[in-house]
Amino acid sequence: MIISALAFTFLNVFVKSLNNFSVYQIVFFRALGSLFFTIPYLLKNKISLLGNKRGLMIIRSIVGLISMSAFFLSIKYIAMGTAVSLRYIAPIFATIFALFILKEKIKPVQWLFFGIAFTGVLILKGFDNDTEIQYLGVILALTSAVFAGLVYIFIRKIGDADHPVVIVNYFMIISAVIGGLLSINNWITPVGKEWFILMSLGVFGYFAQLYMTKALQAGETNQVAPLKYLEVIFTIFIGLIWFKEVYTLWSLLGIVLIVLGLTLNVLIKKK
Repeated sequence: MIISALAFTFLNVFVKSLNNFSVYQIVFFRALGSLFFTIPYLLKNKISLLGNKRGLMIIRSIVGLISMSAFFLSIKYIAMGTAVSLRYIAPIFATIFALFILKEKIKPVQWLFFGIAFTGVLILKGFDNDTEIQYLGVILALTSAVFAGLVYIFIRKIGDADHPVVIVNYFMIISAVIGGLLSINNWITPVGKEWFILMSLGVFGYFAQLYMTKALQAGETNQVAPLKYLEVIFTIFIGLIWFKEVYTLWSLLGIVLIVLGLTLNVLIKKK
């Protein structure tokens, strides 16, 4: 899980550094890089690329594409640690959607933990030196979280009917096609190390997901899942050093409350 958190962190850092490229071109290369892993895996193991629940996988891919695009765009406007923290409230939205769509039950104490996390969100929205750009970044990060919550629901509805890599492959193909088409008008041909950075997005994204899955398979969820929030700490640390990002005490408090609320939710839900 620590390896996964580091991989997600470097993905965030590289996206932040690609200021000259449109978010659609970044999405295109992010997806293209992962396809170098997913397609050979499926072909080698003779797993159908088309899958079974194709309609649900297409919808899941479009919802995931919106979430990913909104998140990538948000870190262009606000500090990476703030964006990552806001994106991580996706499980709250997923739980609320599951309550109405999947008819799942929520323990009363979970609402308390959700309240703690939402308090952190409100504090983050009120951090010092508010500007329209910062508010736009916060809205984009929250939009990403909402659609990420929907992703969880569609994956639950797909269930075991399709291999996880098939689901990811659908997501990457659709992201590559739509991202590629939308980036045509504003296409910038990478030069030098930009090729390496853009292609590495898919590599970091793939291994981040792979090792997160391995962690959840190898250990108890309530022990390893909270470690994924190390991404927030790693991202803040690198943001301070690399991009000279500034975090006020209020924004740090908001981040701590979000991580605390979500960690407690994981612990009580899986106990």
